[in-house]
Amino acid sequence: DLALRRFGYAEVLPRYEAVIFDEAHRLETVATTYFGVSVSLYQVRELAKDIERLAEAGSPGETSEAVLREVRSLAGVAESLSAMFPADKGRFPLQPLIESINDSVIDDSASRTRGSNWLEITGSFEDKAARLALHLETLSLADESWALLHRRSQEILTSFRHICAAQNSSHIYWYERKERTLSLAASPIEIASELRDCLYNEVQATIFTSATLTAGGSFTYFFERLGLDRDTISIQLPSPFDYENRTRLYIPENSFPEPSAPGFFETLCREVRQILETSRGRALILCTSVRSMQGLYDFLQEEIDYPLLRQGMAPKQILLARFRENPSSVLLAVASFWEGVDVPGESLSCVIIDKLPFEVPSDPVIMARIAKIREEGGNPFMEFQIPRAILTLRQGLGRLMRSSSDSGLLAVMDIRLFSKRYGSIFRKSLTPSPIIRSLEEIENFDRTFGRQQQGQ
Repeated sequence: DLALRRFGYAEVLPRYEAVIFDEAHRLETVATTYFGVSVSLYQVRELAKDIERLAEAGSPGETSEAVLREVRSLAGVAESLSAMFPADKGRFPLQPLIESINDSVIDDSASRTRGSNWLEITGSFEDKAARLALHLETLSLADESWALLHRRSQEILTSFRHICAAQNSSHIYWYERKERTLSLAASPIEIASELRDCLYNEVQATIFTSATLTAGGSFTYFFERLGLDRDTISIQLPSPFDYENRTRLYIPENSFPEPSAPGFFETLCREVRQILETSRGRALILCTSVRSMQGLYDFLQEEIDYPLLRQGMAPKQILLARFRENPSSVLLAVASFWEGVDVPGESLSCVIIDKLPFEVPSDPVIMARIAKIREEGGNPFMEFQIPRAILTLRQGLGRLMRSSSDSGLLAVMDIRLFSKRYGSIFRKSLTPSPIIRSLEEIENFDRTFGRQQQGQ
């Protein structure tokens, strides 16, 4: 709704005077998506399919045939454009790629052909998208279905022009390669000014609520990222759960290697196995990378008898259903499983996190935000990367206690919580669970709390 209102195109919601954002820790990420623009090969393919379906359903005519020719031509150019990008999957800055192609034009004749093709194909894409939009506009005068397709073609054209122009210094321009598609995008480096202009100044009140809005006990990071005044009214409420008596937080003793040290992964595997033997399965293992998840899964398959589930084996909801149904199972996951997983009861009695969830600063938007903080004289590690890691860690640990009757073990397998100066900031941000540092203490907690539960 805000994204549309900014440009005066339309509005999704009726007029309102107050807004409440739940799960507000996600607001910067969501707003970045909607306040930016993108165009993908998938969008073009789907537009072509929908135009063909509508043309086949209606009566044949010269105009619809012209539209079919244009959209098929556009789809062909989109495929050629996609083929010019490297095959490596992931997100990457767009401008360095364009510059490398332009620089290579000077070096040799083979690259010169590629460089000229880059300019020709982007120009051809824009030209064909504009011609398609004109044809669809003619058809849209008589039929709402064609009008919808016209709007979609206009969005593709407008977004593509904006991205290729790359003239807004407040945006980062990037591309993403996935298995079956390529996307080009422009995202705002900061959303604070956007929110001030189109939200805070337009409503009487805005409320942000989440279990994870503070880092180190302070709202400073959240206020700065969302452009809120320092004197914004805030309140921190204690958890309704009895972490002190019903949970323990395990952090390995100091002899445990740091994540960058030789032997870390082997030591991690051995200790995770011992923890799972004590917890009798019933665990969610959250990993910071697919490689770590797969490595742990391969190791545990040979070492434990509990049913093992791994993200990617089945859709998320099916995996969670299997996890709930088998109380002794172990689920290994990354990314989306760090939040939104709600498994109360015995099935989830242990949450293990392989290491502190610092983001590898390779994402173009994250890189741009780090660079901006550094340019302004700030410390991006302390002001940006640590608070983001804290909020992610708190979300992950929050998967354990989903009701007042839940209990169990939290384990963060990263001694930087004690070996690094910034570890105290993390510890100050975590649940009030008593910290334990040895496997023997895990066993003692399991025995003692188990007897207490039986006595109740």
